[in-house]
Amino acid sequence: MDVKKNEQTAAAPSKEREALLRSWKLQEFVGEIKEEFKKISWTSAEELKVYTQIVVGATFFFGIGIYILDLIIQAVLNGLAATIRLIGG
Repeated sequence: MDVKKNEQTAAAPSKEREALLRSWKLQEFVGEIKEEFKKISWTSAEELKVYTQIVVGATFFFGIGIYILDLIIQAVLNGLAATIRLIGG
């Protein structure tokens, strides 16, 4: 009985120490993250607007290009189908 009580008493500070170490490591980690965020050069609002316009414009033009290419492919395939029907029919 006395041995078990001594083991429990000795184990309790160890668990508290581990929790303290984990807490300290977490605080250190969060502190390091804050320091890294200070090093980041953030995009200004004006630059962000310009970049957004570029992306939206490029997406629009690529979409139009793909649409036109799709229309051309459809026309070629429909022409081939009509040619095959004329030859075969």
